[in-house]
Amino acid sequence: NHIDGLAGLRVDLTLLAGEMLLEKVRPATFGKTGEDALRAMGHAYRAFAQEHPALYPLTIVAPDAHETERIALAQEWLQLLLLTMASLGLTGDEALDAIRAYRALLHGFVSLEAAGGYKMDLDRDQSFDYLLSTFIAALAGP
Repeated sequence: NHIDGLAGLRVDLTLLAGEMLLEKVRPATFGKTGEDALRAMGHAYRAFAQEHPALYPLTIVAPDAHETERIALAQEWLQLLLLTMASLGLTGDEALDAIRAYRALLHGFVSLEAAGGYKMDLDRDQSFDYLLSTFIAALAGP
């Protein structure tokens, strides 16, 4: 009676997953800027994906035009990311490109990890730190 069928359940779960992810990432970045914020955000993002493997895939879909709550949530995410990128000197389209790249690298790593794609005898935490460091160095430029 409280859910609008299967489609409504999916919308509600998608909103919940997005809120939970933001609640994990936001406090990890408090008081941090630049590289420290990107590292903390990345580690919190990965931890969420590991802790909630069934909910994580719901966090990657952009909201539809009629999903006002999810749009507001997406805007909050975007502002957090834009502030972080601005603290690295990135603004405008350059910041948006960096955000897309950051999102892609985080999603790629956590998705491969969740699918069992890293079975080599090499520490995954070390590889994740390497990924973040390489990305941050690329943002800093030569």
